[in-house]
Amino acid sequence: MLRVEAATWALLPRSGMGTDEGYFQVEPTVVFERGPEFGVNLGAPLRLRVWGPKDGGVVRREDWDTLSDWGQLVRSLKLGSDNSPLGVWFGKLDSYSLLNGHLVRRYAHRANPDYHPAAGVLTGTLGPVYVEAFSSDVLGARLMGAEAELDLEHVLFGKPKQKGRYTLGLSAVHDWGRAGGRAASVTLAHMDAVAVLVVRPEFEAQVFAGWGGRPGEAGAWGAVVGAGADAITPTLKMALRLEARRQHGGFRQGFFGPDYELARFKAVGPAGVPLADAPFPDGYSAFGEAEVGWDAVRYGGLYKHLKLSLGAEVFSWGRVDVDGRMAVQLFERSLEVAVKGLAVGAGKPGARYLGAAEVRWRFLGGK
Repeated sequence: MLRVEAATWALLPRSGMGTDEGYFQVEPTVVFERGPEFGVNLGAPLRLRVWGPKDGGVVRREDWDTLSDWGQLVRSLKLGSDNSPLGVWFGKLDSYSLLNGHLVRRYAHRANPDYHPAAGVLTGTLGPVYVEAFSSDVLGARLMGAEAELDLEHVLFGKPKQKGRYTLGLSAVHDWGRAGGRAASVTLAHMDAVAVLVVRPEFEAQVFAGWGGRPGEAGAWGAVVGAGADAITPTLKMALRLEARRQHGGFRQGFFGPDYELARFKAVGPAGVPLADAPFPDGYSAFGEAEVGWDAVRYGGLYKHLKLSLGAEVFSWGRVDVDGRMAVQLFERSLEVAVKGLAVGAGKPGARYLGAAEVRWRFLGGK
């Protein structure tokens, strides 16, 4: 399939910082798929200057001035599938979570408008062990991590009828901080135990507990307990999570979150330091997450009549973080309207926080 996408794009100054710039974006795309285990989607996003500084040239220079930026040519490349013993995927990470999500949760690696890397994700299964590894930038030394899950029932009693009912997982993530701008290096690790208590053809419910820390940082640790439920029907796919968390010594769950690509340079708060060095009060928090996809006609593709993703965390010392997005298809799938928002660090009077909102619409051209 060949197609061309067009959109407008703008950078607006705030508090006297930056310049007012506007662009017309054109993105020629080539898509080739062969079965569920191979597909390639290539595109060349070109932002053509409409207004703003004239010395920057016609094409926005910051989009192509580093090796990592050339990764944006790969919109998606898949080898294998979720059911394959080994799978590889390259492309854009948007709201990505590493398995249990207690280190990397709802992470977006292109939140920085001047940094456009291609990510890589590797999944593999060998006997009772399942592994997922990722790199946020396959062309630069940036965020890398992996999580391995051990199926305890498989180890103790042989291959089970239902995989993954009782698992023990270990994850580690390291940011080298050498691409997309220099930033402080940081390493986190976490261990999780999960038990699936209810298994039905269209419903599962589980409980879990975990503990994590920052290797080399004495007293930096955190604990979590929670429960979740997953429902899958011909028209509905839903996942719900509710967690109680404890943070101590600067460690927090979901450290690599939706605001990380900006917070790694300057975290939200009065300290004005990178997130790796920012003080984080000891305390407790409650975290909830909902992922809902609904379609009225049993459509199995990426786009649904309704797609909702929402995560929120409330801390005992007053901070509130919220990240959400919703997309709705209208007029027999001819029009899609999407809303996305992010607020980090809100809560106390006078608190400094990061907020962002985005509204998009596009014609889909038929059913």
